[in-house]
Amino acid sequence: MELKSIASIKQATLFGHRELFRLGFSLIFILGIVFFANFKVGDIPGSTMLVIAAVIGAYMAINIGANDVANNVGPAVGSKALSLVGAILIATIFEAAGALIAGGDVISTIKKGIIDPSMISNPDTFIWLMMAALLAGAVWLNIATALGAPVSTTHSIVGAVLGAGIAAGGWEVANWDKMGAIAASWVISPLCGGLIAAGFLYLIKRSITYQADMTAAARKMVPLLVALMAWAFSTYLILKGLKKIWKFEFHEAALIGFIIAIVVYFIIKPLIGKQANKLKNDKPSINKLFTIPLIFAAALLSFAHGANDVANAVGPLAAINAAIVGEGVTTKAAIPLWVMMIGAMGIAIGLALYGPKLIRTVGTEITDLDQSRAFCIAMAAAITVIFASQLGLPVSSTHIAVGAVFGVGFLREFIKSSYAKMIDEIKRHHIGKNQNEVEAFLQKFNRASIANKGLMLKQLKQQAKKTTPIITKEERKALRKVYRKDLVKRSAFIKIIAAWVITVPMSGLMAAMLFFTIRGMLLP
Repeated sequence: MELKSIASIKQATLFGHRELFRLGFSLIFILGIVFFANFKVGDIPGSTMLVIAAVIGAYMAINIGANDVANNVGPAVGSKALSLVGAILIATIFEAAGALIAGGDVISTIKKGIIDPSMISNPDTFIWLMMAALLAGAVWLNIATALGAPVSTTHSIVGAVLGAGIAAGGWEVANWDKMGAIAASWVISPLCGGLIAAGFLYLIKRSITYQADMTAAARKMVPLLVALMAWAFSTYLILKGLKKIWKFEFHEAALIGFIIAIVVYFIIKPLIGKQANKLKNDKPSINKLFTIPLIFAAALLSFAHGANDVANAVGPLAAINAAIVGEGVTTKAAIPLWVMMIGAMGIAIGLALYGPKLIRTVGTEITDLDQSRAFCIAMAAAITVIFASQLGLPVSSTHIAVGAVFGVGFLREFIKSSYAKMIDEIKRHHIGKNQNEVEAFLQKFNRASIANKGLMLKQLKQQAKKTTPIITKEERKALRKVYRKDLVKRSAFIKIIAAWVITVPMSGLMAAMLFFTIRGMLLP
């Protein structure tokens, strides 16, 4: 008992030291931002407010890195295609590169147009509004990260701007049509991601892992799947990741992506063929073929995320900067390089210090992932964003990625449950027969194709006139429940869905309270 107590104390002390290190490093970064922002801002009217806003923007960026980036690399880590350290390094480099290279020079100050800035003409009120929104969004992300719930940073800042906007200008300041579309995305995003990921997983199972000769099937299908991935990610990167550098229409981006996919196919086909020839004819070996594509997917998703979602950290800061330097209340604001650097550095530091918790949540705590399942999740993330953006559907990258993880898990659950029913059916029709005969039939059934499995079951039912169940109906129900609990963790599902639902109202309520607090402190 004493040894166990000493071990527990050591573990608690180690955890405390890690937390102190993270907190200390974060505070050093925030302090550095104070000096950095003060140097860049100089001695202008309102410089103190701008420095404070820069600190809050850095805090927001840290929380975006801690929470949102996990969606891009979590499945790759969960499938063991990447180590945790490798994933953090790749995501850090490509997130920062996306923000600094493709983050753009001008940003929308009112995210998604959810409030009408013309109704808030006083620059001081607008500055207080944006500071309250930025701080509320960051605090809510911090709470969600501590709880281990991946939430949408876009929804966090949208809710915060809405709440602070209503506090500043009344209910009529809000664009309720836009808010209705955003609310619809709570359902659209995870459903689209889940269905597409499940569809790809089913395709891989039918065309590769359910085949008798898996290596031959892999030589044929994997190059096609990788080429399709090249098309999806090229199109995604052109439309979303590089849209602020080069503006392409969808058909142009899709054509460029198609050309890249053809080139990738002819490059990758012989390489896949050589590698497949060295593999065993089993699922774990076939999964290795998806490792390299997953690493590229994690990098490209991180680049596109850095280019797009850095706006959540620096958008309100850019708006405050524009209001203070004399541009007034505006719907578009230029982003100074120093503002963009705060966002990029904050996201990278937040990911490195606090990202592992959410990476593990997405990668391992919802359902078990291997490389082929993680590949399906990455495909769902890219394809859903491409088509949703062309249809004008508001979707969240966080909801898509996590919904895809759930989609993969629930499909596995359905397949396992269906298979259990088939085995039960076979055993019930073999009651009273020799055990060796039963085992021989089961081995033949396992090796058969999907079509032949159905035919074997049909013939079995025709042959057996009267059967007695080998297990009771209640026992079969209990078995199905065990499969569901093993493959998709319901506690994680409920926690994440609850966090999604309350993100906008919670961040809005906090922003309204913070606005009144800030206004009360700064009014003469």
